[in-house]
Amino acid sequence: MLESRDEWIKKRAYAIWEEEGHPFGRDVEHWERASGERIALDESAAIAIGGEAKPKAKRKPTAAAAKVVAKPTAKKASKKAAVAKA
Repeated sequence: MLESRDEWIKKRAYAIWEEEGHPFGRDVEHWERASGERIALDESAAIAIGGEAKPKAKRKPTAAAAKVVAKPTAKKASKKAAVAKA
């Protein structure tokens, strides 16, 4: 039987708590760390099976990038054309 996401996080947070010697008052830190580990695990599993973990956001061009205009470059003459001119 597969365990739920929260159940996995609960068990991992408990394991972290035990590893650190049962400190008092750090339950939120342990939960957040376990939750982060679960997210990383889910993302790596998605990538491993060929999917993409999260689609990347498309960026809008900045004002500076919009001002840049591509300048046309001069074509280089081929060797045959240079020989024909000579």
